[in-house]
Amino acid sequence: MAAATLVLAGCGIGSNPVDVELSKDPVTLTMAWWGADARTQQTLEAIKLFESEHPNIKVEPQYADWNGYWDRLATTTAAGDMPDVMQFDEVYLASYANRGTLLDLQKVSSVLDTSALSPDTLDSGRVGGTLDAVPIGAAPNGVIINKTLFDQYGVALPDTATWTWEQFTQAAVQLQTASGGKVNGVSLFGNDAFPLNIWARQHGDQLYGSDGKVAISPETVASYFQRELDWIKAGASGSASEWAEGNGNTLDQSDIVTGRVGMMFIPAGSLTSYQSAAPKFTYVIANWPTDPDTKPGFQYLKPSMYWAASARSEHPAEAGLLINFLTNDTRVAKLFGVDRGVPANPKFRDALSADLDANTKMAFDFTAAMATESGPAPAPTPNGASDVQTMIGRYNQQALFGQLSPEDAGKAFVEELQRSIDAAS
Repeated sequence: MAAATLVLAGCGIGSNPVDVELSKDPVTLTMAWWGADARTQQTLEAIKLFESEHPNIKVEPQYADWNGYWDRLATTTAAGDMPDVMQFDEVYLASYANRGTLLDLQKVSSVLDTSALSPDTLDSGRVGGTLDAVPIGAAPNGVIINKTLFDQYGVALPDTATWTWEQFTQAAVQLQTASGGKVNGVSLFGNDAFPLNIWARQHGDQLYGSDGKVAISPETVASYFQRELDWIKAGASGSASEWAEGNGNTLDQSDIVTGRVGMMFIPAGSLTSYQSAAPKFTYVIANWPTDPDTKPGFQYLKPSMYWAASARSEHPAEAGLLINFLTNDTRVAKLFGVDRGVPANPKFRDALSADLDANTKMAFDFTAAMATESGPAPAPTPNGASDVQTMIGRYNQQALFGQLSPEDAGKAFVEELQRSIDAAS
């Protein structure tokens, strides 16, 4: 009965119209985010700017590390005391939106302008047709290449604007051979769902469907695991044991930073972080290799994070106004830089362009180029699928170590993921 009451209450919250008239009386908003101290200081400065322009609105900050943030949010949501404005991650967006806990931001469009964002980018914040969140940063997935290592060992890269998977693998093998095994050519895909979704889209597939169910075929997942096994067999990548030992390393200990690998698949917005962690190397970033039958529009700009508002907020208009400030005021762009990813708003990217270092400019240019080739935003991670990356890692490892065939691992992954989604519905 209690569960049913919560569900019904959530549905009611999500469907009620909101009062978008800004109050002239004193208003207090709570605003929550996760991140390191540098992000907190930047955000506190942004809050000061907002409060100076809206003297009747006070913003109370709430911040934590990643794990603490989601624990607290789950608790406050259950207690009906969710923050008015929140930083959100894609993997949890549908879970909260489907419970009716997030404000439909279209209802505060009189104070929240989203016109600067591309339709595909904005659509990534929609769940079930409602705008539940506004993307903060958005970038494609790409191949980071340690140019220093390729030059050091005299290995020529193919034209990365047109390279095929065969050419990619050949370059990886050549680097590994030329280095005498000191450097692996390419790092295996790993646990992240982002590259799996790109792989699926290259093959005319997708991870999830618009119905909130698993859409990817077991055969597509099997081909993903098989590609890694093919790299190991060809001498393009390290062994399964090497992968397992390095899996889960922090960014500054990753193989691409320590010079143990020449190429790796990363979210493009992370390029600057990798370069900062390894100043002795020169990196470049390129689009994924393709084959003649690769489906166009496989790339997409994945949000690094979002701004969302509580459906229970007593001040939805002011919450919308704060999100508008955070996503449109270019002074915020100067404060935040690329801490929350390559900005989704082109005006933010323009505001930062004059002061960019070479690698951040490369990430911006790559994102802009891929935006012209990207397809529609994929369906969001459904409720119940928040552990998808753990599942990918587990079945990937079982396939790499021969405990399951790629076909059996792909089938088991799809079945377990769907069971998890069904259990949460």
